[in-house]
Amino acid sequence: MYSKDTTRELQKLTNELVKKQSSGSIIKKDIEQLRAILRFHEYRYYILNDPMIADYEYDQLFKTLEKIEEETPSLKSADSPTQRVAKGLTKDFPAVQHLVPMLSLDNSYNSDDLVDFDRKARELTRIDKIEYCVEPKFDGGSISIIYENDLLVRGATRGDGVEGDEVTANIRQIRSVPLSAKFSDYGLQQVEIRGEVLINKSNFKKYNEGLMEEGLPPLANPRNAAAGTLRIKDPTEVAKRNLEAFVYHISYYSMAKGKKNPAELTTHAGSLKLLWDLGFRSPERERKIFKGIEGVIKYCADFETERDALPYEIDGMVIKVNDIDLQEKLGMTSHHPRWAIAYKFKARQATSKLLSVEFQVGRTGAVTPVAKLEPVAVGGVTVSSISIHNEDYIKEKDLRIGDAVLIERAGDVIPQIVKSLPDTRTGKEKKIIFPKTCPVCESKLFKEEEEAVWRCINIECPAQVVERIIHFVSKDAMDIRGFGEANVRKFYELGLLEDVPGIYTLEVNKISGMEGFGQKSIDNLQTAIANSKKQPLHRLIYALGIRFVGETTAKTLAQAVNHLLDFKKISLEDLQNLEDVGPKVAGSIHHFFSNKSNIEMLEQLEKLGLPLKNQKKEILSAGNLKGQTFLFTGTLPTLKRSDAEAMAEENGGQLLSGVSTKLNYLVVGEDAGSKLEKAKKINSVKIISEAEFLQIIGKK
Repeated sequence: MYSKDTTRELQKLTNELVKKQSSGSIIKKDIEQLRAILRFHEYRYYILNDPMIADYEYDQLFKTLEKIEEETPSLKSADSPTQRVAKGLTKDFPAVQHLVPMLSLDNSYNSDDLVDFDRKARELTRIDKIEYCVEPKFDGGSISIIYENDLLVRGATRGDGVEGDEVTANIRQIRSVPLSAKFSDYGLQQVEIRGEVLINKSNFKKYNEGLMEEGLPPLANPRNAAAGTLRIKDPTEVAKRNLEAFVYHISYYSMAKGKKNPAELTTHAGSLKLLWDLGFRSPERERKIFKGIEGVIKYCADFETERDALPYEIDGMVIKVNDIDLQEKLGMTSHHPRWAIAYKFKARQATSKLLSVEFQVGRTGAVTPVAKLEPVAVGGVTVSSISIHNEDYIKEKDLRIGDAVLIERAGDVIPQIVKSLPDTRTGKEKKIIFPKTCPVCESKLFKEEEEAVWRCINIECPAQVVERIIHFVSKDAMDIRGFGEANVRKFYELGLLEDVPGIYTLEVNKISGMEGFGQKSIDNLQTAIANSKKQPLHRLIYALGIRFVGETTAKTLAQAVNHLLDFKKISLEDLQNLEDVGPKVAGSIHHFFSNKSNIEMLEQLEKLGLPLKNQKKEILSAGNLKGQTFLFTGTLPTLKRSDAEAMAEENGGQLLSGVSTKLNYLVVGEDAGSKLEKAKKINSVKIISEAEFLQIIGKK
């Protein structure tokens, strides 16, 4: 979409406008330049995943454009970057008719089906070898988008294939969908495009973690999450879910008067490139062209082995006759086109029987029902237990003991019960009764008005105490190896461990001779306990298990104070001024540090040798990697990735989550994958080995 020359020019303009913005000298005549550079940086971020300016700089330019348009409404344009987010709620989603029906695809599950598809296509076209275009079958919510005179005018869901729900306001929230595109450069006047709306795995995981922190059930899979988001009535809420869209087909187009059909639209692959060049995310990079079916079959098989490495969910591959004239010759049935077929990957669903429900108490007192199932293999693992989250979830899914249930597990996603199968019921099934008292300490359960979770509020509840200790010693917290969940429970039951400070006063002579605890194991445990006193402050904060405080927020909190107990004096308002700390998180932090028992525990930990001072500020100022950014990928020869990351941070380096022009060093191990390939395309990124990394920090 942007040539090297255009990119250089736009980056130059960006630098000029960033300077103007910081001095407050951007004026109305700059507005078209401002819009152009914002569109350019949206393209770099959302299409190429390769940003060229900091998020803060983009946000400031965006706010400046908003201000100019608010002060002078006549300067607004329908395709301005500010016009994505609609004001107010969508009242309804009226049904609209697609310009061309959105038919289903015929499905295949093995190579024999593909061979048969190829045979029929060759017989109908009387061609010996047909050219096919193969691309991923994205697993999300199908959409249809219409552009007229270069502007996005309508977005709709698939619906029944003939009519769908009009969801234009929500489609406009998707940053990878341009609000305008230069179709007129190709002589196109009206264009209908087919695509798939997705939530990538990383954003899906973060969103689910947020739900679970609030005690809400996580979404079952990215597909349902994406499709459901399209029907949310508040567009600002849609924007928060970070939807993405791949477009994969031009279903209809009309030409401007006197214009000829563009050469790009003589093949399917050409149309994908046209869309890519206009700034859409089409599968231009993932698609492959094959003459004959043999290469198609191999590519499909190879891609299936790679599906878990992709940042988004796919459930198969789509094989299309590449030549558009041949597509028209092959035509369609009432159900599907004869020129395309979907090769479906192995299923990640299975059915099982719900045998019983156990109620477990977590470290925050949340009571979670856990379904016990007849063991069943799904998505490469055997599943016998699944969280069913809360009372509302049980009612919504209409789950009963004895039910046949459909289980789903996709990639790294936690297994979920998709639904019960009531048609198979015999009448012997039993309703699941949620307890009124804590299943461990028998205290009365409480549920806050806006929450779905019942909680035990007795902080001395044995289950909560044990869970807090388990969290404290866990790998991502204080990383005290040798404890583990089983040993924490064993020591607690024997009266050897009563609370978190008790970890550091554990009488090891009393565990000597216990099964699994020879002298070497005891020595290792003592060493791990001693080493945990050297953990950075952010790990201790995370280990405390403050509600809503994850690893990222813990790092933010660690950098905000010189001593952990400084939080006793910080107001709710000041807490909310910290990055990514909203009212709910601030309230939880404030509540924790207002609790006398918690303060006494922290003072006790400090006396036992755990540093509550923020030593990292000193390390950062002295680190020889200050100002350098790092990303680690693949399996390193000698270091765990978490240890290598800690070394980089301890020496003043900053960790990034992905490859971009902001990255200085990519440290690669075995099976480095797509990050290495992407880094090779960015000249400024230095690709180094573990040995070279250790040399940089002076460890070799």
